[in-house]
Amino acid sequence: MPLANLSSELQPITRTVEHTCPSCGYQELQVFYEVENVPVHSCLMMSTKEEAINFPCGDVSLGFCEKCGFITNIDFDAKWSAYAPNYEDQQSFSPTFNQFALNLAKGLIEKYDLQEKNIVEIGCSKGDFLVLLCELANNSGTGIDPSAVVGRIESEATERITFIQDYYSEKYADHYGDLICCRHTLEHIHLTADLVNTVRRSIGDRLNTAVFFEIPDMGRVLKELAFEDIYYEHCSYFTPGTLARLFRLCGFEVQDLSLAYGDQYLLIEANPVITPSQKIHPLEETPEQVKKDVDYFASHIQKKLQHWQDYLANIKATNKKVVVWGSGSKCVAFLTTLGMKDQIEYIVDINPHRHGKFIPGVGKEIMSPEFLKEYQPDEVIVMNAIYCQEIGQMLQKMGVDTKIVHL
Repeated sequence: MPLANLSSELQPITRTVEHTCPSCGYQELQVFYEVENVPVHSCLMMSTKEEAINFPCGDVSLGFCEKCGFITNIDFDAKWSAYAPNYEDQQSFSPTFNQFALNLAKGLIEKYDLQEKNIVEIGCSKGDFLVLLCELANNSGTGIDPSAVVGRIESEATERITFIQDYYSEKYADHYGDLICCRHTLEHIHLTADLVNTVRRSIGDRLNTAVFFEIPDMGRVLKELAFEDIYYEHCSYFTPGTLARLFRLCGFEVQDLSLAYGDQYLLIEANPVITPSQKIHPLEETPEQVKKDVDYFASHIQKKLQHWQDYLANIKATNKKVVVWGSGSKCVAFLTTLGMKDQIEYIVDINPHRHGKFIPGVGKEIMSPEFLKEYQPDEVIVMNAIYCQEIGQMLQKMGVDTKIVHL
């Protein structure tokens, strides 16, 4: 069953299961969205088409916790968390993303006086953001990530950075900084409270330590029916309120909570406290409010899926030349959730480390944007609307006259 709950009636679809909420420990979850047989990784780059097509698959069954509002994939199996250097999620080839990262880094440096300080980044990927923080203010740092590639980024700041190619755990509790940051990693962690508690224990009584996390915002996904942002690696889904409640439960006080990057990203800033915090941020919503968004998603997602099924079927029927721009997780979720990976012939990406590789579960080779000069597609489907202007400018410079469509 490639599509999620193929019901003709737009009614909330839920079933109650006995499952411990990884965020608050509540023993029951309401399953409201299910997709079978999706790749267990979206960003592990395969060298051959055969490898990609035969890539392991698993199921997504999203369960909602009515006590704290947290959402998790109850079918997630941590044995597939095989992050490694060939996990290619680097986004710093985009000017749009780089400007966002630069503004974010400058803001954190100014707010927390991060000049010649020490920074720890959990889940640093290839190290772009950590290098930026160290470049801008002569900071030193430690980056912990199994997919880290030492030497990928050329910068004098790397002489002050130690990269540890491993998962963050108690083993690295002695690596502490004036700032502990973690961007787009917590959503990959099934036992979310365990990780945040480990961070808190590593800080100990250094109560002036600043903590910054950035993750996708599930509130937007539910409201916009953004099924392309639901995939196997993302086993944990937070809204502002659910994230804040987790941090308070783990011994932090929330200092700031905000949305950024077209409201796609959820940002939290917190400080460790001894006495449990009762401070509620204005952006927080209640579990009851999350439940309304969950019901809306469950009631309307089939219509959204059917729209894109029909759209891709029409492309095939009319022999249009259509490519997908963006070969990452959104692309994998888009094509595999719809069960229509054969409707699109080519996928392009600006990340040169992806070119010539094959997408897990989809089997398509990733092409350079330069390929479009010759191919001249009728349409380009952009996986993330925030990049439309950037992509449009690139296409114009290459002499590619095409229609841009975004999700």
